[in-house]
Amino acid sequence: MGRGINFPLALEGALKLKEISYIHAEGYPAAEMKHGPIALIDEEMPVFVIATKDSSYEKIVSNIQEVKARKGKIVAIVSQGDTEVKKIADHYIEIPHCDELLVPLLATVPLQLLSYHIALMRGCNVDQPRNLAKSVTVE
Repeated sequence: MGRGINFPLALEGALKLKEISYIHAEGYPAAEMKHGPIALIDEEMPVFVIATKDSSYEKIVSNIQEVKARKGKIVAIVSQGDTEVKKIADHYIEIPHCDELLVPLLATVPLQLLSYHIALMRGCNVDQPRNLAKSVTVE
């Protein structure tokens, strides 16, 4: 989940997880969480959240609390030094604090590394993902 500029980042993280680990994942705008995905949250559901200190920080914290109220497992990408989200997340990854427009550049790395390590744990071949085109042909 992500808000604002972090929503496309959530889409990218879900895409990488699908591409190399073959786990169904969806990127979702946190503001729309109550319109469907909230019904899926339970103690078995990991929810990855981009929760960096930016203009929508308080709102994303509220989203995290909604997930926790339903016993969902939170994996959060947070700004270095964050204490609020660290207290409520099950796991967190810190990235350096930066301008919110630069967060996607920094937060993409841990999302891709998570996908990579999850794929390895599942025994997937990360060097040759199945059914992905290696080149694009143009007419």
